[in-house]
Amino acid sequence: MNGRAWTYEDLNAIASLEKECFPKECWSQRMLAESFLGGRFFGSLLEEDGVLAAYGGVSIVEDEAEIELIATAEMYRRCGRGGKILEDLLKEARRRGAKRVFLEVRVSNRAAMMLYLKHGFAGLYARSRYYPDGEDALVMVKEWKD
Repeated sequence: MNGRAWTYEDLNAIASLEKECFPKECWSQRMLAESFLGGRFFGSLLEEDGVLAAYGGVSIVEDEAEIELIATAEMYRRCGRGGKILEDLLKEARRRGAKRVFLEVRVSNRAAMMLYLKHGFAGLYARSRYYPDGEDALVMVKEWKD
């Protein structure tokens, strides 16, 4: 397993896996590129034998950050790769001065919620009908006390 920060050359593979994981609400290659080039974004990915296995991205503005996206290819799920990506994103957010990290998760995505709880996130509030299909999102937050 090889972990590293995104490069511009990774965007095609990330866009492809994004579409595979989230066919109805995926980020386009253009959206990924705009975030990547925006200066406030950090992306982490994991490769297995040269194949993209997992990726994630976080935006950091002053003392707050938001996990924008995180996904694992189906064949690599429930093996710790999502947790590794999340740890990388949190470490970079903290390094850049974030005191709080937010994210949204589908209320039906129990596996993701358990991952976030395991890494110190807590539920904050629900956003009704947040997703295009009408499903609610749970907004979660992780805070560091200095």
